[in-house]
Amino acid sequence: MSYVTETLSNLLHQTAFWNLTWGNYLMILVALVLLYLAIKHGFEPLLLVPIAFGMLLVNVYPDIMLRIENSSNGIGGLLHYFYLLDEWSILPSLIFMGVGAMTDFGPLIANPKSFLLGAAAQVGIYIAYFLAIFMGFSDKAAAAISIIGGADGPTSIFLSGKLGQGALMGPIAVAAYTYMALVPIIQPPIMRLLTTEEERKIKMEQLRPVSKLEKILFPIVITIVVCLFLPTTAPLVGMLMLGNLFRESGVVGQLTETASNALMYIVVILLGTSVGASTSAGNFLNLDTLKIVVLGVVAFAFGTAAGVIFGKIMCKVTKGKVNPLIGSAGVSAVPMAARVSQKVGAEADSTNFLLMHAMGPNVAGVIGTAVAAGTFMAIFGV
Repeated sequence: MSYVTETLSNLLHQTAFWNLTWGNYLMILVALVLLYLAIKHGFEPLLLVPIAFGMLLVNVYPDIMLRIENSSNGIGGLLHYFYLLDEWSILPSLIFMGVGAMTDFGPLIANPKSFLLGAAAQVGIYIAYFLAIFMGFSDKAAAAISIIGGADGPTSIFLSGKLGQGALMGPIAVAAYTYMALVPIIQPPIMRLLTTEEERKIKMEQLRPVSKLEKILFPIVITIVVCLFLPTTAPLVGMLMLGNLFRESGVVGQLTETASNALMYIVVILLGTSVGASTSAGNFLNLDTLKIVVLGVVAFAFGTAAGVIFGKIMCKVTKGKVNPLIGSAGVSAVPMAARVSQKVGAEADSTNFLLMHAMGPNVAGVIGTAVAAGTFMAIFGV
């Protein structure tokens, strides 16, 4: 009888019910809510489904993220090995290559003024940086947190790793990807608040055709110029432009297909689940996480507002030729932010087509966020 009792006791102690805390159950609930938003309402399911499922896994079975040095047999948890690829900046760089292979830089080349809108939208990053320092974070932690304002998950992970902020990487990455997914909810109220009905109805002239030579030269020139000034951006900007060169050269179709599809989706699975798995209750449920969430939404809101305000300035300067709504696409959530500009413009005038015009600032925002990350690395001598 004692053998049976001892066996049953051992089995009971091995179940998750015995070992989980209230915090784990809370995080499981959060994971279920994120899965609901992704599956039922379609909020960026490619991002939220793996992130939410990673969150679910680590809070049901924390040892799935067990670090190698903490293991009794020298073998870490499955998702810990995925997470190492985040810390080593491998997955963020590969994501950028995929984004480059998927993206047409033509609208940015056709309208170089879009660079100004992309730059204006980075204001949120620097505002969040100073606010984070004011709220008690170290300068490096503040820099890593501030990149959330660019709505760029890979860059947030990249900079967190480079600045040695591994402890904050999970909350930062989850906040960044969550806000990326919520772009269609967060941005429109800000855009409507800062623009008039007449401004939202402005129709922009059709963009000029961009030659094949221009499209081939663009990634090469940008790589040389940006990386000469900020060599630390090479992993991000270099991979982004390499992916785009695959696309535009027209001679490596197989590489373009692989980078933009199979490889991209594999990396999203690895990155999403590992980021989600970094949100165990012990790591996530603390005051710093709450501060990061608040700072992230403030940074994102200020970035959106700065882009729209600069769009209004360009509208005045050009005597009504620029629709201010495209300025909101200066955050680097590609192509979600550009689609939101199109949607809000179409609500004012169903015949208004802003998507291609908004893609210019959107692509510029990707480059701008990488440059902001490189600037912080240069400041801290990384």
